Amino acid sequence: MTANLSGLRILVAEDDYFIATDIARALRARGAEIIGPASNVDRALELADGELDGAVLDINLGGRMAFAVADALCARGIPFVFATGYDHTVIPEGYSSSGYFEKPFDFDRISTTLDSACRNSPS
Repeated sequence: MTANLSGLRILVAEDDYFIATDIARALRARGAEIIGPASNVDRALELADGELDGAVLDINLGGRMAFAVADALCARGIPFVFATGYDHTVIPEGYSSSGYFEKPFDFDRISTTLDSACRNSPS
């Protein structure tokens, strides 16, 4: 069953244009309003300060690790998933409750994880 992301504002932070477009298209097809995509850490941090329900983060944005974005989202109680080419061992232990998806992506699994995390989030 495909997740219904209707009414959810999802930040996409990915520096590869084609991958960002694929993620945005897949989430939009499931009803999400896409914020971004942000292709670098600074822009992702700006957008993470806005009205969001969840986020999809690549670990490396333009040569910088995106953990500052993850920290900003955690501080606000906004759930997120990592969608990356990096191995899960790169992710610090403090983010173990966040979803992790390795390229190539299964957009149904990403959507289902986001839907569950966002709708069950206390924020």
